[in-house]
Amino acid sequence: MLFEATHTDHGDAVDGVEDHGVAPEYRLTTTQGGKNRRRGKNESDHEKRELTFKEDGQEYAQVVKMLGNGRLEAQCFDGVKRLANIRGKLRKKVWINQGDIILLSLREYQDDKGDVILKYTADEARSLKAYGELPESAKINETDTYGADGDGDCNFEFDDDRDSEESGDEAGGDGKKEVDIDDI
Repeated sequence: MLFEATHTDHGDAVDGVEDHGVAPEYRLTTTQGGKNRRRGKNESDHEKRELTFKEDGQEYAQVVKMLGNGRLEAQCFDGVKRLANIRGKLRKKVWINQGDIILLSLREYQDDKGDVILKYTADEARSLKAYGELPESAKINETDTYGADGDGDCNFEFDDDRDSEESGDEAGGDGKKEVDIDDI
């Protein structure tokens, strides 16, 4: 049973919830909790876990772009850019963002694809870098993974405003342009 009825003789709040004029026999308390109650149950962000190193068939990578639907584009530290799926155990529990250091499980039959099996915290990534597992060029805690010369797929080129030069020449220098209605 999802709900159980509680009855109090004093008519005050039950379990810290105001009754708002509801008869005591109809006040319900939940025994299971909702979505957000379950989500916060096993949070252990402050706990340190043992550092996991890569094994055969695994590679360290940095997230370049989130593609949605549990997929991402990752630049592996062996020089290959791979499409990766976030495995079900991590989905909706571990939030992965652009620039994060992850551990990919490589596929034997597809070299350009892999599966995310672990996300490293910034402290763990710094430790990996100190142990020499990650190259010195790895950027930790930075979302700009394109480098100094990359534009992040930005296809816009901004130029000087040309309208101010053209309108000043035609209107006699005051910046206003005369329009004849018959010409329109």
